[in-house]
Amino acid sequence: MVRLLQKQQRTVSLLTTFAIATFSLHALALFFLIWQGLTIRQLSLRKSPSFVQLVDGQPVAAVDDTERDPEAIRQFISRTITSMFNWSGTLPVQNIEDVTKPKPDLGILIKTSQGNSQRVTTSSWIASFALSEDFRKGFLSEIAAMTPPEVFARNSQQAMSAQINIKRVYPPQKIADGKWRVGIVADLIQQKRADNRKIITPFNKDLLVRAVDYFAYPLDSNSSVLQKAIYGVRTERLEIYEMRNLCLLDDYSNLTSEQSQACVNNQNTENFTR
Repeated sequence: MVRLLQKQQRTVSLLTTFAIATFSLHALALFFLIWQGLTIRQLSLRKSPSFVQLVDGQPVAAVDDTERDPEAIRQFISRTITSMFNWSGTLPVQNIEDVTKPKPDLGILIKTSQGNSQRVTTSSWIASFALSEDFRKGFLSEIAAMTPPEVFARNSQQAMSAQINIKRVYPPQKIADGKWRVGIVADLIQQKRADNRKIITPFNKDLLVRAVDYFAYPLDSNSSVLQKAIYGVRTERLEIYEMRNLCLLDDYSNLTSEQSQACVNNQNTENFTR
């Protein structure tokens, strides 16, 4: 009887050991599968490296594709804002004939935040493709709301024009990989052509810019002027994804985190804030 009990205990002990070993192997296999899945996901999210082919045909890895030259960022900001807020009432010049005989700009209808539709200039609409897609729609609505209908008037006594006078574009501050903060100080000058009366509105903004991927799609001969213009905007490989009111202190480049937060808290958030 004693031997039978000892044999049963030995059998139970072996089964227990086997069960624990099997469970451990399954747990280890599960952990390995989870780790492998996370690794594959990281590889799928990782951008493929860029290569440059040398004269002798040897490929070498290019530099970090999220880096941009600070001066290129400043020029991108200047060109985008200038195109966005220069309202002449005529279409952008495409050839010599347009210089001598500018074509009238009929504008493009955009829904405003109030629910009605108003027009923005064609140059503003084209320049808006330099904005991120989630920011562009709301920003265009604000531009439509502030664009005077007189910009599109054919009557010289009613017509108005507007021009952005950029006073300063601050050096870009890197806030993350492929992201920068750029301050701009400017005035939006609206002028009535009949009496040259001017309305000057300060335009002091903090723009958040990021590097984006760009895939070169060939344009065929049937591409329209607008398609070519939009294509040219996207080749900058940069986009504005947020805009805030700029807090003007003595030295923008040396703002501390506390000062920056104070500026944000004191901003008027009604204009162009994502």
